[in-house]
Amino acid sequence: MSKNTVPKRIGILTAGGDCPGINAAIRGVGKTAIVKYGMTVIGISDGFSGLITKDCFELTESHLSGILTLGGTILGTSREKPFKSDSKKKNDNAKPLLIKEHYEQLGLDCLVCIGGNGTMKTAHMLSLEGLNVVGIPKTIDNDVWGTDMTFGFDSAVNIATEAIDRLHSTANSHKRIMVIEIMGHNAGWLALYSGMAGGGDVILIPEIPHDEDVIMNYLKKRANDNKPYSIVVTAEGIKIPEGETSAGRYLARKIEEVTGLETRETVLGYVQRGGSPSPMDRVLASRFGAAAANLIAENDFGKIVAHRKGEISSVKLAEVAGKTKLVEHDDPMVKQAREMGTSFGV
Repeated sequence: MSKNTVPKRIGILTAGGDCPGINAAIRGVGKTAIVKYGMTVIGISDGFSGLITKDCFELTESHLSGILTLGGTILGTSREKPFKSDSKKKNDNAKPLLIKEHYEQLGLDCLVCIGGNGTMKTAHMLSLEGLNVVGIPKTIDNDVWGTDMTFGFDSAVNIATEAIDRLHSTANSHKRIMVIEIMGHNAGWLALYSGMAGGGDVILIPEIPHDEDVIMNYLKKRANDNKPYSIVVTAEGIKIPEGETSAGRYLARKIEEVTGLETRETVLGYVQRGGSPSPMDRVLASRFGAAAANLIAENDFGKIVAHRKGEISSVKLAEVAGKTKLVEHDDPMVKQAREMGTSFGV
């Protein structure tokens, strides 16, 4: 490929919620772009907000040194959605127009967007506005359509599983039921995998509607069978009565009221998103970053990098935008858990 065909100036931003591995992805993009292709890399601060305000700086190799193991993002992030309609403002196109203007003023040949579902949707909309865009999927929820795995997921599974492991000890000591609430509003991947890894007796996820009576009878039967304690793993997004604010707290109260068994809850919360990425996430994020730089060098825009059947590939943004990867009722992991006696409340 002629060097003249390789874009020389790219921007990188990170948007949406933080997760382990973002800095590894920034490093993967930056080092490949700089070392392999001699590109100039512009870091954009605080997600799409940084493009709106033109808050950016040149990323050099020195900026990328030592960040592989760091949690969070050296670029900062925000949940700015530039295409979101605001009825109070007459010109809803102001932010996208500013982004396009600043993209051109910065002389960017491509914009790398690191984020989850919302970020990929915005990236696709920017591509429709004429910007060259490449997406890198990250989220602890593992719910980005088109990729088997997102970085951040493995780290979060490790954190949640360690928490469940610790709850086994206290549950056994006190002969209690322990309910642990795991992140996941719409997708139950994190609860499913950590529940399996941590030996959860009950796993509840948004995709599989549960029957509270089934859960109560299951837990009472375990107690009657002289099983001294039970672990209930629930995603935060399961259906609960209107007015209730926490799936874990609601379930713990309800279980104790109905079964008479002492029950406690733990809401794991944001600790699942923080800290250093696992080795697997460091590797995946680095591979994603390098793959994004390679796509840019090939002028192959309008795509996200993806992990599919063990290989790094790419998927068109148009196929990804607006979709969510959910757990199917017949997913092999669900089948395996059921075969081992795990209850999904149905």
